[in-house]
Amino acid sequence: MSKPLDRQAGHIVLIVDDVPENLAVLHDALDEAGFTVLVANNGAAALERAQQLVPDIILLDAMMPGMDGFEVCRRLRASMVTRAIPIVFMTGLTEPEHVVAAFDAGGTDYVTKPVRQSEVLARIGAHLQTARLMNQARSALDAFGNAMLAVTPHDGRVVWQTPLARQWMAQYFTLPDGVPVSGTPGALTDWLLGGECAAPLTVTKGSSRLVFTVADMSNSEQWMIVLREESDTARVQALMALLKLTQRESEVLHWVMMGKTNRDIGDILGTSPRTVNKHLEHVFHKLGVETRTAAAALALNRMRAASPAVAEV
Repeated sequence: MSKPLDRQAGHIVLIVDDVPENLAVLHDALDEAGFTVLVANNGAAALERAQQLVPDIILLDAMMPGMDGFEVCRRLRASMVTRAIPIVFMTGLTEPEHVVAAFDAGGTDYVTKPVRQSEVLARIGAHLQTARLMNQARSALDAFGNAMLAVTPHDGRVVWQTPLARQWMAQYFTLPDGVPVSGTPGALTDWLLGGECAAPLTVTKGSSRLVFTVADMSNSEQWMIVLREESDTARVQALMALLKLTQRESEVLHWVMMGKTNRDIGDILGTSPRTVNKHLEHVFHKLGVETRTAAAALALNRMRAASPAVAEV
């Protein structure tokens, strides 16, 4: 028997196989290695156990009667509760198309039958270590209130997201009845898969905008996306506080910073271009500048100095 794995206490392994002999052999090996072992002999039971107890890793038989392992994997990946669990396929199918099918379904890795216990233990150890590091990174992001999510590059599926990202996604992507969209929103999928993600994606709702920017595309399994919320109201309030402007002057300066003309600003604010120009003259005087460009640059620099986050809202 292989040497027991060095691991943190409490790791749960779910084994899914319709052959009792296979379950017994793996159960004994993993139990001796110190894991808490769950078993399921069909796809429906596997989904139920995974939702209830959320195992740290799943060993999944590819070929089972009824719901096969590929479908089980797809359903696990579709759930926010189970989508981040490493899934190792166990299969006697070694043709390239079967291996590709396993990864397309969302599999993390695969081993071929008959399963070698030492290989399974080694792969479990490696994937648990990777999952532990990823969880630490996610916890750090959560703790600092960052809005980030990870997606799989080939299909745009959201693998995980920080609480703030989840909150914003629910706010900006809703069905006509106000219920949040389940799965990856179409606009985000199109942006990721359509080759447009070199430039940020902006989704507008009311006076606020949610901006998606790809932060890291170096990992072929997951891309990191940073979310930033921009708010007209927040920027206007920041300009009032930092530059000692009136609300109307701040509103005019905000839209100047957004690249709008006096006519555009007048239409937005419900006033004439001439009145906009008078407010802009007051802004120039208070800021000690002479041009729109200089006013916008000074305001942006002042906001960045005060708070990098405020400068982007």
